Amino acid sequence: MTFEVPNLAPALPEIVLLTLTSFLLIADTVWSKRCAHCTYWATQITLLVVGWLIVSSFTTQTVVTFDGSFVRDTLADVLKLFIVATSIGIFLFSREYLLQQRSYHGEFFVLGLYGVLGMFVMVSAYNLITLYLGLEIMSLALYAMIAMQRDSQKASEAAMKYFVLGALATGMMLYGMSMLYGATGTLELPKIAQVIASGHADQAVLAFSLVFIVIGLAFKLGAVPFHMWVPDVYHGAPTAMTLYLASAPKIAAFAMLYRLLWDGLQLALPDWQGMLIILSVLSLIVGTVIAVVQTNLKRLLAYSGISHMGFVLMGVAAGDAEGFAAAMFYIIIYAITSVAAFGMIIALARMGHEFDEIEDFKGLNQRNPWLAAMMLFIMFSMAGIPPFIGFWVKLAVIEAAVNAGLLWLAIVAVITAVIGAFYYLRVVKVMYFDTVEESKPAEPITRELGFAVSVVSGLLLILGLFPSWILDLCYRSLGVTVVG
Repeated sequence: MTFEVPNLAPALPEIVLLTLTSFLLIADTVWSKRCAHCTYWATQITLLVVGWLIVSSFTTQTVVTFDGSFVRDTLADVLKLFIVATSIGIFLFSREYLLQQRSYHGEFFVLGLYGVLGMFVMVSAYNLITLYLGLEIMSLALYAMIAMQRDSQKASEAAMKYFVLGALATGMMLYGMSMLYGATGTLELPKIAQVIASGHADQAVLAFSLVFIVIGLAFKLGAVPFHMWVPDVYHGAPTAMTLYLASAPKIAAFAMLYRLLWDGLQLALPDWQGMLIILSVLSLIVGTVIAVVQTNLKRLLAYSGISHMGFVLMGVAAGDAEGFAAAMFYIIIYAITSVAAFGMIIALARMGHEFDEIEDFKGLNQRNPWLAAMMLFIMFSMAGIPPFIGFWVKLAVIEAAVNAGLLWLAIVAVITAVIGAFYYLRVVKVMYFDTVEESKPAEPITRELGFAVSVVSGLLLILGLFPSWILDLCYRSLGVTVVG
């Protein structure tokens, strides 16, 4: 028996990321007192190096290595680049927030990098074990990050809820994967597809395994009825942790959806399409209706995020490459918009005041017209109002659903989008038409944060004016040709 050395080149970004993060874990204990911000800067440099490695070796081919367990393709490279870009923004906003709250620890950035590593593994996973490994690396980092503020009862409660429910959902997914292995006799996603195509898979066990797998996927996306953790964790966790949780992991969750349902279970479409349609409808309706009555901005963003996941699942439920491409477009823009929204909350936070109630934004136009305009950009984009990029992502998934014959689902999405515009516009109304008795100035924590939130918010308008390049990138990543 001979051992073949696997081709390491496709996994070079992951190898470098793991090496630098492990070095940083040790180094943080040495320089934390001497150089309080060294870990932060080393984290950003690590992400830039990894991003450069991906760009410099960007591929349009599909390369499989590690005995069929790891794949490097255009989709993986594109998603990893957006994960890197989003993570850079997350850490930029988080640093000042943690300093303000006197909870700055280098461990936050190290755990964040390990979370990014888990996302990378999920994006490139090509068998069930690798997929589960990536999911656990990311999840364990998130559990620890949410619980880092040990003296906060709300943060501890949020961490416990996320851990218990997350472990339950992960167990269900693992059980579904074991049954999928039993039905097909293989762990590799392409071989699973081959067994299903040959008709040798046990259809009853296959359908049963899909139920548990979809439950796990729905939990990671925060889709109804597996959304119970989302509002409590978003509200209870410190805003820096909420920012991380609400953005980059969603991109990795979409990658998991694609690898499992398209690469592995494409021919089992009738079994999982119906389940995703139900999840999509419930998420659209429940997320939209409950968000209307929220007074806390973080809880509002949590429920609106559930509604946004309904749009993503609608694209996936279309059951074709165009639908997945539209969903990919949506999830990337949602991650960027989440960075902007929670970044705004962080930029205005002060010691002892989170600035996360809608009432906190009352009269913001009088106190800081520029930040009020940036918040308006964010709300308009989330509402799907043209010319902001949020309009184009909603249009893409609705068009994919209509082309797949799901006209009624597209109508439900349009109705919920119109209703959803109410709670976004309510924030705008509070900023521009309500007045405060004490006109306190609303300045960002630092000029750096003010500039950063302006850049990310302005990007929502710029991308909306020129959406074709990112739309084309998403569609071409999945082999879909954009017409027009």
